[in-house]
Amino acid sequence: VQLQAFGGGLVQAGGSLRLACAASGVTFITYVMGWFRQAPGKEREIVARINWSGGRTSYADSVKGRFTIDRDNAKNMVYLQMTNLKPEDTAVYFCAADPSTTTATYWGQGTLVTVSS
Repeated sequence: VQLQAFGGGLVQAGGSLRLACAASGVTFITYVMGWFRQAPGKEREIVARINWSGGRTSYADSVKGRFTIDRDNAKNMVYLQMTNLKPEDTAVYFCAADPSTTTATYWGQGTLVTVSS
């Protein structure tokens, strides 16, 4: 199972980024997918989850209204659209398959998002 995340970078506060995660080696459509993040010195937290069809999503309170998770099952991709970014969104972001609130069955490598003030 491989999950490869990309799309991180440096952005100014108020800006936007779109993260993407490519999945292989799994029957993608059967998995709930999610994004986690871990900021320096802080515990990892779940940011967003999306069910197999894309019809049900959930978000951390800190990102509601600013982040949107979606997926393309035909391409085995999951995305995280981040808008109105804040410095406190700075973290390494990880995509994951079969996530719970604290962990997941499969992890991708992280992609760093840095938001400057």
